[in-house]
Amino acid sequence: MDIHNLPDPSDFKHRVLVQTRFNDVDILGHINNTVYFSFYDTGKAYYFNSVRNGKMNWRKVETVIANVNCAYINSMYFGEQIEVCTRCLEIREKSFILQQMLVEKESGQIKSVCETVMVSINTDDLHSIPVPDDWRQALTDYEGRELTIPQPR
Repeated sequence: MDIHNLPDPSDFKHRVLVQTRFNDVDILGHINNTVYFSFYDTGKAYYFNSVRNGKMNWRKVETVIANVNCAYINSMYFGEQIEVCTRCLEIREKSFILQQMLVEKESGQIKSVCETVMVSINTDDLHSIPVPDDWRQALTDYEGRELTIPQPR
């Protein structure tokens, strides 16, 4: 993730407002760094629900987080209107990469950028499996562009 070449928030189709709470504020007066991940998880949930046209099965585990990289760009403060922007960057054989941003809605100031590798799994043996075709198609349709990265032979 290159924090010197940040994506434009307008490049993200999916956005959701998150609510900050009093207990999110740390001793320095800003939103604690650990809360960012809660915001990103909320964004992922709403994104997946949109990708799946409101038919997300929350009782069936199909993907898990394998890696998260988060860059803190600007501090967040209580009372700011924070949007989580989410998009799929690419789909690989057994995983896909989500990119997310926390953005102050009024000013457009980027607070944080995050990239997450989501791996498809078989819940019976907890091994990775190819990204299911229905997920691959739903992500591609939602983003409106080809996301599959050809695999080297």
